Amino acid sequence: MTDFLASAYPWIKSIHIMSVIAWMAGLFYLPRLYVHHTERVTVGSETDALFQMMEFKLLKLIMNPSMISTWIFGLALVFTPGIVDWSEGWPWMKGASVLAMTWFHMWLARARKSFVEEKNTISGRNYRIMNEVPTLLMIFIVISVVVRPF
Repeated sequence: MTDFLASAYPWIKSIHIMSVIAWMAGLFYLPRLYVHHTERVTVGSETDALFQMMEFKLLKLIMNPSMISTWIFGLALVFTPGIVDWSEGWPWMKGASVLAMTWFHMWLARARKSFVEEKNTISGRNYRIMNEVPTLLMIFIVISVVVRPF
């Protein structure tokens, strides 16, 4: 299995990067949809139904598959011999940041359900603040992998 991972490394890495890009696009966009849904849409209106459909499709058709493929191909990279030295700090920082990114994804999914149930209590301002979370995590992840400061 490790021979396969080593020979497929460029493909695995490429698919991992493409998956991360798609996932991050959704993580940046969905909270912005929530801001506008909260601030500009009347509950039960036709626009409410439109926003719910857009949020559903973004989460279920783009974000969930890209998160899953990010994890699958990321773990394949982790198990490729010679790629990760666990005695260094960078893989631990990246791992913690990816777990936090996954938590954020799940938080967004729960927030979507609150719109469906007409029970959203989070303000547009709070969604704006939460929209910065993936940016901070992306910074930690990229610096961890590229600069490897630890």
